[in-house]
Amino acid sequence: MAGLSPRARAWVIGLATLSAVLLTARLGVWQLDRAAQKAALHSAVLERAQLPPLRAEALLAAPGEAETQLHRLVRLRGRWLSEHTVYLDNRPMNGRVGFFVVTPLQLSERPDIILVQRGWGPRDARDRSRLPQVQTPTGEVELLGRLTVAPSRAYEFSAAGEGPIRQNLDPASLVKALPAPLLPLTVLQLPDADATPAAGAASSPPADGLWRDWPAQDAGLQKHHGYAFQWFALSALLLGLYVWFQTIRPRIRSRRSEHSA
Repeated sequence: MAGLSPRARAWVIGLATLSAVLLTARLGVWQLDRAAQKAALHSAVLERAQLPPLRAEALLAAPGEAETQLHRLVRLRGRWLSEHTVYLDNRPMNGRVGFFVVTPLQLSERPDIILVQRGWGPRDARDRSRLPQVQTPTGEVELLGRLTVAPSRAYEFSAAGEGPIRQNLDPASLVKALPAPLLPLTVLQLPDADATPAAGAASSPPADGLWRDWPAQDAGLQKHHGYAFQWFALSALLLGLYVWFQTIRPRIRSRRSEHSA
């Protein structure tokens, strides 16, 4: 801008500042819109959780249709296929690292199988290959859970193994070894009401040795509100700098020049 006149330079600076202010303000509004969308989705999830539990017969087998049942409570009866249990490594719960235990459940009311995230078990710090002690009933069981997607994927240094301890769950490879079709959603097993300790009572491991202190669902609103605040703050800063350098500071210099003269 060295070759521009002072008036043209002022126009360029003004337009650039206006564009930056509008852009950062728009990004702030976009983050607020994202927060509103997630708030609406979170409300829908909470409403689904209040509906009566589904039974096995009502579970949808088509992946696209099954997503409409996400976060619904389910009460299922079936038999554990313990020989296909998978232990997902490096999964935290309450600040400790251990395994998420996932076992297929052969449903009693229909020929399908559904994967159940049964709970968390501690890892032996001295022997990483040692599996936690998990009690798996051999007869028919009944459980209460919540329909969800497969466990989130963790970073793995090599390809997924075929043993019981794995870094991630691959339903596509697991289904090849199962004796019946696998439903698309998984079940997050919830604690039994009888096993929940009373207020003030010391908690103890469940009978099967698995903890189910699943974290509460978080809509992530604070993150979007924080991003929106940053964008609005940057927008205000840019506007303030423009007013200071283009209006206030020149006036101060002009007055000082007049007084010195």
